Amino acid sequence: MTGLSSSRGPLYGGSVVAVTGRNLATTDLVTVGDNPARFSVVSDTQIAVVIPAGTATGTVPFTVTTEGGTATAATGYTYT
Repeated sequence: MTGLSSSRGPLYGGSVVAVTGRNLATTDLVTVGDNPARFSVVSDTQIAVVIPAGTATGTVPFTVTTEGGTATAATGYTYT
C-alpha cells in the first residue's frame, strides 16, 4: 500500500477512500480498526474502500490483506 486518498472521516463512516499500491487486485480483506470494510477492486494498483462506522473518535489501524501479505497504512485512519 502506497497511499490513501484520505486518512480521516466521520465516526458514522460511509466515506469512500481510494487506496493505491501494487498487486491490489488480489485483495482479500480490508479492516479499519477491528471492523471489516467493503471494498471494490478498481485496478491492480487501486481499490475503493467504504469506511465502516467507528466506535470512538481517534486513530485506528487501516489494513489491507492481499495474496502477497498484509500492509498497514503508516498514518492509520482517524475518525472525527
